[in-house]
Amino acid sequence: MIEPLTDEEQAILKRAAFGAVLLVSNAEPGAFSMIKESIAASNTFAGTTGLVRESLTTGALPHFPAGTDVPAAVLPALRRAMEILRSKAPDEAARYRSAVLDAAEEVARAHDGVSPNEAAMIDGIRAALDSAA
Repeated sequence: MIEPLTDEEQAILKRAAFGAVLLVSNAEPGAFSMIKESIAASNTFAGTTGLVRESLTTGALPHFPAGTDVPAAVLPALRRAMEILRSKAPDEAARYRSAVLDAAEEVARAHDGVSPNEAAMIDGIRAALDSAA
Protein backbone atom coordinates (compact mmCIF):
# COMPACT_ATOMS: atom_id res chain seq x y z
CA MET A 1 0.00 0.00 0.00
CA ILE A 2 1.26 3.45 -0.89
CA GLU A 3 0.35 6.35 1.33
CA PRO A 4 0.59 9.69 -0.49
CA LEU A 5 3.74 11.66 0.18
CA THR A 6 3.59 15.28 1.23
CA ASP A 7 5.29 17.91 -0.89
CA GLU A 8 8.00 18.13 1.77
CA GLU A 9 8.58 14.36 1.68
CA GLN A 10 8.83 14.36 -2.10
CA ALA A 11 11.31 17.23 -1.86
CA ILE A 12 13.43 15.18 0.57
CA LEU A 13 13.50 12.24 -1.84
CA LYS A 14 14.52 14.47 -4.72
CA ARG A 15 17.07 16.50 -2.78
CA ALA A 16 18.67 13.34 -1.41
CA ALA A 17 18.84 11.60 -4.80
CA PHE A 18 20.24 14.57 -6.69
CA GLY A 19 22.49 15.35 -3.75
CA ALA A 20 23.95 11.84 -3.97
CA VAL A 21 24.73 12.48 -7.63
CA LEU A 22 26.37 15.78 -6.69
CA LEU A 23 28.52 14.05 -4.07
CA VAL A 24 29.89 11.63 -6.66
CA SER A 25 30.32 14.37 -9.25
CA ASN A 26 32.22 16.53 -6.76
CA ALA A 27 34.49 13.63 -5.84
CA GLU A 28 36.24 14.16 -9.21
CA PRO A 29 35.28 17.67 -10.37
CA GLY A 30 35.58 18.94 -13.92
CA ALA A 31 33.34 21.11 -16.11
CA PHE A 32 33.17 18.78 -19.11
CA SER A 33 32.64 15.69 -17.01
CA MET A 34 29.88 17.44 -15.06
CA ILE A 35 27.76 17.73 -18.21
CA LYS A 36 28.16 14.04 -19.03
CA GLU A 37 27.46 13.13 -15.42
CA SER A 38 24.31 15.24 -15.28
CA ILE A 39 22.93 13.55 -18.38
CA ALA A 40 23.77 10.09 -17.00
CA ALA A 41 21.96 10.78 -13.73
CA SER A 42 18.91 12.30 -15.43
CA ASN A 43 18.60 9.30 -17.75
CA THR A 44 18.78 6.92 -14.81
CA PHE A 45 16.10 8.77 -12.86
CA ALA A 46 13.86 9.03 -15.94
CA GLY A 47 14.10 5.25 -16.34
CA THR A 48 12.52 4.55 -12.96
CA THR A 49 8.83 3.89 -12.43
CA GLY A 50 6.07 4.58 -9.97
CA LEU A 51 6.34 6.97 -7.07
CA VAL A 52 10.12 7.10 -7.38
CA ARG A 53 9.94 8.35 -10.95
CA GLU A 54 7.26 10.88 -10.06
CA SER A 55 9.30 12.19 -7.14
CA LEU A 56 12.57 12.43 -9.05
CA THR A 57 11.38 13.76 -12.41
CA THR A 58 8.74 16.37 -11.59
CA GLY A 59 9.22 19.89 -10.35
CA ALA A 60 12.33 22.00 -10.08
CA LEU A 61 15.76 20.61 -9.44
CA PRO A 62 16.96 20.93 -5.86
CA HIS A 63 19.39 23.71 -5.09
CA PHE A 64 22.33 23.57 -2.71
CA PRO A 65 23.30 27.12 -1.73
CA ALA A 66 26.95 28.09 -1.90
CA GLY A 67 28.75 27.09 1.25
CA THR A 68 26.49 24.12 1.91
CA ASP A 69 28.29 21.15 3.44
CA VAL A 70 26.81 18.79 0.85
CA PRO A 71 27.73 15.49 2.57
CA ALA A 72 26.33 16.78 5.87
CA ALA A 73 23.08 17.70 4.10
CA VAL A 74 22.74 14.75 1.73
CA LEU A 75 23.67 11.68 3.76
CA PRO A 76 21.04 12.33 6.47
CA ALA A 77 18.53 13.17 3.72
CA LEU A 78 19.18 9.78 2.11
CA ARG A 79 18.49 8.08 5.44
CA ARG A 80 15.33 10.14 5.88
CA ALA A 81 14.16 9.37 2.32
CA MET A 82 14.45 5.64 3.02
CA GLU A 83 12.58 6.04 6.32
CA ILE A 84 9.77 7.87 4.51
CA LEU A 85 9.50 5.22 1.83
CA ARG A 86 9.67 2.29 4.24
CA SER A 87 6.88 3.89 6.24
CA LYS A 88 4.60 5.18 3.50
CA ALA A 89 5.47 3.20 0.35
CA PRO A 90 7.48 0.11 1.32
CA ASP A 91 7.33 -1.33 -2.20
CA GLU A 92 9.09 1.79 -3.48
CA ALA A 93 12.03 1.75 -1.05
CA ALA A 94 14.10 -0.81 -2.99
CA ARG A 95 13.37 1.02 -6.24
CA TYR A 96 14.55 4.32 -4.78
CA ARG A 97 17.71 2.76 -3.34
CA SER A 98 18.47 1.16 -6.68
CA ALA A 99 17.81 4.37 -8.62
CA VAL A 100 20.09 6.43 -6.39
CA LEU A 101 22.92 3.89 -6.49
CA ASP A 102 22.52 3.32 -10.24
CA ALA A 103 22.64 7.07 -10.87
CA ALA A 104 25.69 7.47 -8.64
CA GLU A 105 27.48 4.65 -10.44
CA GLU A 106 26.52 6.04 -13.87
CA VAL A 107 27.87 9.44 -12.87
CA ALA A 108 31.12 7.86 -11.72
CA ARG A 109 31.50 5.93 -14.99
CA ALA A 110 30.50 8.88 -17.20
CA HIS A 111 34.01 10.28 -17.42
CA ASP A 112 37.12 8.07 -17.46
CA GLY A 113 35.73 5.31 -15.23
CA VAL A 114 35.23 5.13 -11.49
CA SER A 115 37.99 6.79 -9.46
CA PRO A 116 38.86 5.74 -5.92
CA ASN A 117 37.29 8.97 -4.60
CA GLU A 118 34.07 8.27 -6.47
CA ALA A 119 34.01 4.66 -5.28
CA ALA A 120 34.43 5.83 -1.69
CA MET A 121 31.59 8.32 -2.09
CA ILE A 122 29.32 5.61 -3.54
CA ASP A 123 30.14 3.42 -0.53
CA GLY A 124 29.10 6.30 1.75
CA ILE A 125 25.85 6.74 -0.17
CA ARG A 126 25.14 3.01 0.05
CA ALA A 127 25.82 3.05 3.79
CA ALA A 128 23.42 5.98 4.28
CA LEU A 129 20.69 4.26 2.27
CA ASP A 130 21.16 1.03 4.19
CA SER A 131 21.48 2.57 7.65
CA ALA A 132 17.81 3.46 7.73
CA ALA A 133 16.89 -0.23 7.72
